Amino acid sequence: MTKKKNLFQILVDDRHRARTISYTMVIAAYIIVEAMLRSGNLSNLFINLLVPVTCYMVAAIGLNLNVGVSGELNLGQAGFMAIGAFSGICLSGFFADTIPAVPRLMLAILFGALLTALMGFLIGIPVLKLQGDYLAIVTLAFGEIVKNLIMNLYVGFDRTGLKVSFVQQTFTLEEGGRILLNGPMGSTSTQKISTFTAGMILVIIALAIVYNLLYSRHGRAIMAARDNRIAAESVGISVSRTKMLAFVVSASLAGAAGVLYGLNYSTLIVSKFDFNTSILILVYVVLGGLGNINGTLIATVILFLLPEMLRSLQAYRMLIYAVILILIMLITNNQSLRAGLQSLRNRGKKDE
Repeated sequence: MTKKKNLFQILVDDRHRARTISYTMVIAAYIIVEAMLRSGNLSNLFINLLVPVTCYMVAAIGLNLNVGVSGELNLGQAGFMAIGAFSGICLSGFFADTIPAVPRLMLAILFGALLTALMGFLIGIPVLKLQGDYLAIVTLAFGEIVKNLIMNLYVGFDRTGLKVSFVQQTFTLEEGGRILLNGPMGSTSTQKISTFTAGMILVIIALAIVYNLLYSRHGRAIMAARDNRIAAESVGISVSRTKMLAFVVSASLAGAAGVLYGLNYSTLIVSKFDFNTSILILVYVVLGGLGNINGTLIATVILFLLPEMLRSLQAYRMLIYAVILILIMLITNNQSLRAGLQSLRNRGKKDE
């Protein structure tokens, strides 16, 4: 005789299944890509896209926590990526002659994540008092402010120490000194130390952080505050703290992704992290499914690589890309299709 599972057991099983699927997909993808790299079956175009796609996966996981789980529309994810990218570039450049590449990359990612977490906390204090469209507009403005501030920032160092100026370069470097940030020109002559392996490890760390948060008491509080603010407050949940937690974790993951992205290029300008980048990451999250981590991973990989796969079609490339986006949106928002899939899942659970 089969025992019927209660609701709690079903939820626990679903959580373990989702987590297992995420880790399995990432590890399997890493093994397959590494095998193709070693056998020489990947073109240079796709090899150059391996690190960026892992960066966008991490940023999209963080944004899904903010938008899909917490229910707050954040359009400033590119701003946090910019802070992480250029802070990591500065730290890596400063210690380029004293620390080996691998520990320097780890230190830069940690520094970028902590700095963006701090910035997320400071920005979140006034921003999270807003809701809906107002929150989206303010986070959008934050991203543009960050972009313009970095565009006017000059950072260099020599044997006398670190030198910083704003708007125009007011310092002179001694012989052997180096410019790390050169205003509108961004970073130049950056040592590329990001690797695909580091990117996949960062994806796994991001998954572990988000899943552990979601399935904890704090994660349930975040979802309760999203579903019904008044009811959550009535049982003692601090809505402001739960939303701040999701916002800070999302910002820190975006910062870590930005560091990995910035250290993958010898030259990087801040205009890369504009409004369009925030919208692009939001598209990955929405098409993958709000709150659906596995869907976010799949959507990010497909939608990031798709334009490059269609590059041979030249003029029709973006047209086909737009049509595919529309089709994916129609499928993911098809109520009857989702109801059919849910009925199949419920039937399978009854059979167990």
